[in-house]
Amino acid sequence: MARLIFHSSESFPVCVILSLLLSFSASGSSSNAALFIFGDSTVDPGNNNYIKTTSENQANYKPYGQNGFFDKPTGRFSDGRVIVDFIAEYAKLPLIPPFLDPAADCSNGVNFASGGAGVLSETHQGLVIDLPRQLENFEVVQKSLVEKLGEANASELTSEAVYFISIGSNDYMGGYLGNPKMQEDYNPETYVGMVIGNLTQAIQVLYEKGGRKFAFLSLSPLGCLPALRALNPDKANEGGCFEAASALALAHNNALTAVLTGLEHILKGFKYCNSNFYSWLDDRITHPAMYGFKDGANACCGYGPYRGIFTCGGTKNITEYELCEKADDHVWWDAFHPTERIHEQFAKALWNGPASSVGPYNVEDLFLNRESRLTKIADIVDGPDGNHFQ
Repeated sequence: MARLIFHSSESFPVCVILSLLLSFSASGSSSNAALFIFGDSTVDPGNNNYIKTTSENQANYKPYGQNGFFDKPTGRFSDGRVIVDFIAEYAKLPLIPPFLDPAADCSNGVNFASGGAGVLSETHQGLVIDLPRQLENFEVVQKSLVEKLGEANASELTSEAVYFISIGSNDYMGGYLGNPKMQEDYNPETYVGMVIGNLTQAIQVLYEKGGRKFAFLSLSPLGCLPALRALNPDKANEGGCFEAASALALAHNNALTAVLTGLEHILKGFKYCNSNFYSWLDDRITHPAMYGFKDGANACCGYGPYRGIFTCGGTKNITEYELCEKADDHVWWDAFHPTERIHEQFAKALWNGPASSVGPYNVEDLFLNRESRLTKIADIVDGPDGNHFQ
């Protein structure tokens, strides 16, 4: 199948000329490292605003972005910011812009993520910017850097940058559980292996292009998303969560952990941040009051059981939707995505959580080029507000 061309070859190099060159010459310390982001709707800042797709894959309409941080909906699948917006803030970077925004200031990095995207090109094919295409778009950026900065300076910028990757959920929800043909062709174990194999290849491509510092947002307990709860055929025996979906997510996370451990020994200079997002979020879903939430099961915006019918904004086939009074009381913003408050809490955990919970490096370590981490008493303090990572 022929691929759609999602970007203009004229507008983006202007961004590189005006901003990346200026930034690189002005900053020489590792604390000013750039941030390159790859992924799906968990980190999409609005790339899908610029492509032809379905309303399910876009969030540039109200009530998305309703909390007032942005003056209008940006395309983020949240009531406000997403995790990489907070990471950028902690790294003292401005918001990292979408690759497809022709007016973007790209001096501190680029966000290539696309809502609905998967590791596999077959996932929502033709409607999203899949991970292989995101890597191609990174290559466009890299070539522009070489043209404008020279080989040595461009190489230094890409090697000092942090590469944040958050992708995989769509491969299992829409790509597998929602695709009877894929289930017929592959058993769960084989399919997870295929996703992980392609993700590993993507990591190696970025490494070969100069990337050395990586941060990963592992998969959540997918079966406990409001949308999956609403679809669960066996609610009585599984407490509302769709166990088959959560099992796929857990298998993916375990396999990724093993791969990253191997890559650390194989690839010289490879550093990474990983964590157990599955258990972290599951704890807040199960015990919301312990973390300042009132509801860990029902979405703030949506319709039907758990507000798990994906109608938020009224732009889809079913236009009716309900909206809660206070999004901060909820773990879930819509049928598939958490609230800004969850994004912020986990960003703090990833940023400088203790070695016992985030490792082998945290994201702050990556930005500051710390060579090693030792577990010490001071590590019990986590995040800019001092909350312990649990």
